[in-house]
Order: sequence, then structure tokens, then C-alpha cells
Amino acid sequence: MHQKPISRRQFLKKSMQWGGGLIGLASLSGAYSRWIEPTWLEVKSVEVTLSNLPRSFARLRIVHFSDVHFGEYSEPELLTELVKQTQQLKPDLICFTGDLIDYSTSYISEAIALFSRLRAPYGQYAVLGNHDVFANRRPVTQGLSQAGFHVLHNEHIALTKGEEKLYIAGIDDPWVGKPDIDRALLRIPEGACKILLAHEPDFADEYGRLPIDLQLSGHSHGGQVRIPFIGALYTPPYGSKYPHGLYRIPDSRLQVYTTRGIGMTRLPIRFNCRPELTVITLK
Repeated sequence: MHQKPISRRQFLKKSMQWGGGLIGLASLSGAYSRWIEPTWLEVKSVEVTLSNLPRSFARLRIVHFSDVHFGEYSEPELLTELVKQTQQLKPDLICFTGDLIDYSTSYISEAIALFSRLRAPYGQYAVLGNHDVFANRRPVTQGLSQAGFHVLHNEHIALTKGEEKLYIAGIDDPWVGKPDIDRALLRIPEGACKILLAHEPDFADEYGRLPIDLQLSGHSHGGQVRIPFIGALYTPPYGSKYPHGLYRIPDSRLQVYTTRGIGMTRLPIRFNCRPELTVITLK
């Protein structure tokens, strides 16, 4: 059973009542990180310039999200807001970069109900994350497919507009899955514009050798807890070098965007690291 979080207004009122002293501050910080920030979704708009983007795909809007982690720490209010905001944004394309569930497959039906409401003209695409592979890839893949998402397992699809094409490729989880990047890119013209969905962002260093333009990733949760002037207290393996935001890989045409994700794992808290729904506009 989920407890209903207090509103931000109630939190500020409590802050005035409780304020004073380090103990009070620590208590307020704990309450904020548990009940306020985890449900405070940020819709973040990012423009990404790709030098060889076909002209007909200029201003294409991609809604990108990751790491929902359906499970013990799921917040129904946040998930409802995710669907609402995505529908209001009217994206051309929806991309989900893995970790649908935390550990238990018992939450698959809840995930299907949510994801089934997400639609975009150019389709909905997904890849698996490390938690999906741990939990059992078959029910996760079947659940995403039932919800209308095309799971890209070491493969690609071509979006067509007139005579021009934009390629969306996806690989199995690069860390604990069975990724095959060469197979995913097989028969795509080298000069074509390619977007890669890959759960762990730090594999961009390896993929930078390939003719890929943009990699969309999650996994890091942005650190989930970020201390001012210090940064993330913890980032997972392969989610430390490119933990959140847009990066360009040195000596490569590849850029990588890492979202902070939606849900939580390990601990049911977020601090200075709000859940993120990203709107990427291609230029």
C-alpha cells in the first residue's frame, strides 16, 4: 500500500513549523527526499544538433524516459503524471531506455496498463535494462510488446519521411545482456543518421568508434542523491562518466544524452535529482 505524499505547499508550511537546528534540518531533508522530490517530475526540453539529420526530420520531437522501476517504491501519482505529460507534449516518437521493473515481475500488469496509453505517430520503441534482464527478459519483453512498444533487440528500424530516412537502433543491455552492436547497425548506410537506444550511457566510449549520431540512455538515475558542491553520492557501474545531460564523445560524431530516469532503486529517495521526462528536439 502506498502512502500519499504531502504536497510541496504542506512541506514548506511544515518547514516553518519545524525549522531550527541541525536535527530539524536533517528531518526536513529526509522528509523532502522521501515524500516530495520523488514525485516532482521535471519535464526537460533539450535541443540536439545532428550534422547529417535529414531536412525532413528537422524539429522531430522525441519523448525519452527511462528507469521506471515498477515495484515496491513505485509512486502512482508520478506514473499518472508521466502519462499525462507525455500525452500533452504530443511527441513524434517515444523512446524508453530500460528498467521497466525493479526486481519482481508481479508488477508487469501495472506497467502494461500505464504504457498502453502512450502513443506517437512514428511509434514507441524500447530496449531492456539490467533490471529487466535480471527479473526475466521474457515477461518484460512480452509486456512492452503488449503495451504497443517495439523492443529493439540488437536491431533497427527506419523512420521514413518522403524519400529520407532516420534510423533508430537498439541493443540488449550492454552490461549484463547479450548486446550485438554490429548486428543492430547491419545494412544501415554508413552516412545515414542513426540514433541508438542503449541502457548504460558509459558504453558510448565504445560505440563512439561507430557511425552513430546520438545515443539515448538512462541507468544512472543521475545519481538519485546529489549533494550540492559535491555531486552524486553513488552512480552504478557504467553510469558514472556520463551520469546526466548531454555529452559529446571525443574524436567522434557521437553525442549521448542520459536522463535521470523516473523511478528509484535501492533506496526510496531522491535529493537534488528530480525524476525526468525529456523532450529532445532534433536540429
